[in-house]
Amino acid sequence: MSTTDTGGPPDTSETIWERAHESTEFRELRSRLRRFVFPMTAVFLLWYLLYVLLADYAHGFMSTKVFGNINVGLIFGLLQFVSTFVITGLYVRYANRKLDPVAEKIREDIEGDSAKEQA
Repeated sequence: MSTTDTGGPPDTSETIWERAHESTEFRELRSRLRRFVFPMTAVFLLWYLLYVLLADYAHGFMSTKVFGNINVGLIFGLLQFVSTFVITGLYVRYANRKLDPVAEKIREDIEGDSAKEQA
């Protein structure tokens, strides 16, 4: 009967995760995510804060009729929903191009390590 000694304790899922977490690919993935999320969050919060401040302090401007019973405040309110959908679409496109390929590589590496651990 022969055994193969790898020279150390077997990898656990925790050590595999630690290696993945410390990898260059994971750091790149986290960096790419932050490059999108932080600026987009700041832009959206500023846009929302503008809407709230205008609604609170610029009653005359927000109640300006654009056509019929539609005023500037209503348009700005609806644009909040539109901007949410636009940001979601931008994120999906960004994730498909920039995040998913790196995440897939990390997943393949982890699954490969897990397969080695079970063998």
